[in-house]
Amino acid sequence: MAKKEKDVPPPLPEPLRVPVADSHTHLDMQTGTVEEALAKAASVGVTTVIQVGCDLAGSRWAAETAAAHPSVWATVALHPNEAPRIVLGDPDGWSRQGAREPGGDTALDAALDEIAVLAALPQVRGVGETGLDYFRTGPEGMAAQERSFRRHIAIAKDHGKALVIHDREAHDDVLRVLAEEGAPDTVVFHCYSGDAAMAKICAERGYYMSFAGNVTFKNAQPLRDALAVAPLDLVLVETDAPFLTPVPYRGRPNAPYLIPLTLRAMAEVKGVPEDTLATAVAANTARVFGY
Repeated sequence: MAKKEKDVPPPLPEPLRVPVADSHTHLDMQTGTVEEALAKAASVGVTTVIQVGCDLAGSRWAAETAAAHPSVWATVALHPNEAPRIVLGDPDGWSRQGAREPGGDTALDAALDEIAVLAALPQVRGVGETGLDYFRTGPEGMAAQERSFRRHIAIAKDHGKALVIHDREAHDDVLRVLAEEGAPDTVVFHCYSGDAAMAKICAERGYYMSFAGNVTFKNAQPLRDALAVAPLDLVLVETDAPFLTPVPYRGRPNAPYLIPLTLRAMAEVKGVPEDTLATAVAANTARVFGY
């Protein structure tokens, strides 16, 4: 794909007949204005979006954006990869904050205190994305991630908000920590990445599974197998935009208006009509985030 084509937003898909929500997006990482993104999404039947925080600045922005737009709700958190950067420093400046000095557990606890304050706001309907990520963080960062994850679980329970989990190559430990801490009433595995066996465990425990555009990827059969066994009343759809653009536009910028592509692929996997899945997903998302 030529560089130019890679930057071109995909065309508008055919609108959904039953409106749904994008359960996980990052409007602050997308091009164009929030207003443009929301209008484009609404034009194809994506009438609600959940704006997800990944660090302090992003969580503040999510709360402000949700306060300003009736169709946006916020979640707030320190991403699992953010916790080690706060504790150990970020000499490469990989994150949006640029290079950072090590702050130790004191700095992490201070950041988590601010997340707890934001989580109390009425427009903030979830605590996340939090969890564990062993793909990008090596063994040296695991303690910081787990400390942060445990505190986010407590914050979600304190405020009665949904817990939104980022789980990358850490399935067993995520499930273990949830069991040890006692899971909040509402738990969402964002961009679900487990297999069918894990989907059955999540279903038994009443955890929601949110599927993103990667469920359409050719090599994603294990994800489709998981979706096939996931109960209809525990399934959500998301973009994780600007990432994970569904086929046939993989590699191009993702945005909430592309939800219909993923939802239609999901309906095919589930063997249900598009409207049936959309109706279930819309109800599930509203129940999870309490709107």
